[in-house]
Amino acid sequence: MKHVALLRGINVGGKNPLPMKDLTAMFVAAGCREVVTYIQSGNVVFEASAALATKVSAVIERAIATRHGHRVPVVMRSAVELAAVARDNPFLSKGADPGTLHLAFLAETPAAAKLAALDPARSPPDAFVVQGRDIFLYLPGGVAKTKLSNAYFDAKLGTTSTVRNWR
Repeated sequence: MKHVALLRGINVGGKNPLPMKDLTAMFVAAGCREVVTYIQSGNVVFEASAALATKVSAVIERAIATRHGHRVPVVMRSAVELAAVARDNPFLSKGADPGTLHLAFLAETPAAAKLAALDPARSPPDAFVVQGRDIFLYLPGGVAKTKLSNAYFDAKLGTTSTVRNWR
């Protein structure tokens, strides 16, 4: 089964450098097959059993810490989950420009009480919709100007997030 690992905060502005060749080798050593990385993004596509996929995040996080000294969260999605995300973006169905859209992938599904504590008016005109472990973001001013950041969602929801642009 195909899976995608989304690493947060590597190769960004010279911080947390991690060569993709090294990252690929870590996934292969963890038992993954057909490992492919995408530029220097920290996006890794691979084949693995469902059982192995549940363990890969922790294995890769430990390997990166040991070999490179970085604490790098790894958020996982299956190809099936990504297909659902691509199909179900509520902002696309409202005609939003894809260039204004982003997606925050969460490591765990947040509790209902934590979701209720999110402030929909935190960063106007930005908007968000939470669906399970995904937060669809509409950021017409761009990701650099929004207050809907990883730090905000991580603190409010008690989980780890990593954001990708819709493209």
